[in-house]
Amino acid sequence: MELRSIEVCAGAGGQALGLERAGFEHVALVEIDSWACRTLRHNRPDWNVIEGDIKDFDGSPFEGQMDLLAGGVPCPPFSVAGKQLGREDERDLFPQMLRLAREMKPRAVLIENVRGLLDPAFKGYRLQIEREFHSAGFRVQGWKLLNASDFGVPQLRPRVAMVALRDDVDGEFEWPECNGDSPSVGSALLEEVASRGWDGAKVWADRADSIAPTVVGGSRKHGGPDLGPTRAREAWAKLGVEGRTIAEEPPAADHEGPIRLTVRMASIVQGFDPDEWTIVGRKTQAYRQVGNAFPPPVAEALGHVIRAALDGERVVSLKDTDTPRQEQLSVAVG
Repeated sequence: MELRSIEVCAGAGGQALGLERAGFEHVALVEIDSWACRTLRHNRPDWNVIEGDIKDFDGSPFEGQMDLLAGGVPCPPFSVAGKQLGREDERDLFPQMLRLAREMKPRAVLIENVRGLLDPAFKGYRLQIEREFHSAGFRVQGWKLLNASDFGVPQLRPRVAMVALRDDVDGEFEWPECNGDSPSVGSALLEEVASRGWDGAKVWADRADSIAPTVVGGSRKHGGPDLGPTRAREAWAKLGVEGRTIAEEPPAADHEGPIRLTVRMASIVQGFDPDEWTIVGRKTQAYRQVGNAFPPPVAEALGHVIRAALDGERVVSLKDTDTPRQEQLSVAVG
């Protein structure tokens, strides 16, 4: 049986795709970025994509009807790349997630954010969030640092997840365990790198024998199509990747030297199957969507264990599940 969910700050659909695979039917997806909305509509025309600010979204019409409220709220308030203003940052949308939880009263809430949220400086803020969820009728199951590389994604990409269950949910929640080794960047990208006949593809792939640093995409206002700051580019360089720009297409047959990633390659490193999910937009808009996405395999793992808790069962690893990967869902809003 499919469970019903609403997702906010949906981005390019990484979390939505993973939750869909875990058996959640998306009643609505809220996203402010127009290019990300185009990506969502292109891949799932039947999804109810609401283009707008989360602050303007009213959850009260869905009261008591949703199994899950999910969202990857913006990370700048807690990112080590920013000023880490936390609750003092106007971009902090945790209060909006709390508001929606109170209005919707879903059976479960999933929020993901950057690793910086676990810094000691934000301990008081995390406790405040837990208290407010408790007052709204939810039990916070904790905060967990999950590395994408533990779920088959060829990059480290640490993200923090918070899960809360409504007080009347009796199921036992267990954080997902890793479900296998991640491929190296070389093995993950070999087919794509060799797609235009580059003779050096196999040699490059053999040398790119480890996982990638975290793919970054920049904000809506800042950051271009590149692989991040100096330290990240240095890590990419060790994998034979030039990180200052993103390429329009894979290396040609006569290519020499380091390669540049295309948007399609970056989406593979992020855990998307590009044959299943297309990122819409020109290079800059598309790469930002990929770089800011939540890896679908990690979202799927979280979706399985949340579903298990809601179903009153325990699922420790994705290896123990046999949930079919769904095709399109026909979604209707009541």
